Amino acid sequence: MFSGIVQDLGRVSAREVRGGDLRLTIECPRLELSRLQVGDSICVQGCCLTAIALQGRSFAADLSRETLALTTLGELTPGAAVNLEPALRAGDPLGGHLVSGHVDGVAQVLEVSGDARSLRLTIEVPPPLARYLAPKGSVAVDGVSLTINAVQQASFGVNIIPHTRSSTTLGALRVGARVNLEVDQVARYLARLLALPAT
Repeated sequence: MFSGIVQDLGRVSAREVRGGDLRLTIECPRLELSRLQVGDSICVQGCCLTAIALQGRSFAADLSRETLALTTLGELTPGAAVNLEPALRAGDPLGGHLVSGHVDGVAQVLEVSGDARSLRLTIEVPPPLARYLAPKGSVAVDGVSLTINAVQQASFGVNIIPHTRSSTTLGALRVGARVNLEVDQVARYLARLLALPAT
């Protein structure tokens, strides 16, 4: 479980194809890797991955075919920046919202514009996910916990404040960019409960 508060902006240092799967090695300039052990979870661009090797300031993770099919991680190449967050521990502050690291779908940036010192993004989601979006609700975009400003059909708007622009990958997004999307867990469970017949 994660909070959607990015703790480091890492870089992909190696990409290795392994029999249809993919292994990424990611450098972490600031993340405290002494807290991690092989087998621990780490959120990379919104996707929960398992650290399978640790060396110096880097860790490696394997990406299954399922992960490659449902996220943007297969598009990463050496040098690409990635948002990183280690798994929450008991007692850690929950500064964002509960994020599982299980990507619901890939969304696309429709508009990017300035809004005072912030950046306003309009993001289009796969139609089946639109029902989980609500103004002032939460959403995770590439692992970053954001508050939804507005919803229109299958798109939503968010503001990226200067701190988020500089400390995550969101400040570099352009029109047409594909992003990993995780809807709010509360919205997902509520929709499921409302769809069930009364007993």
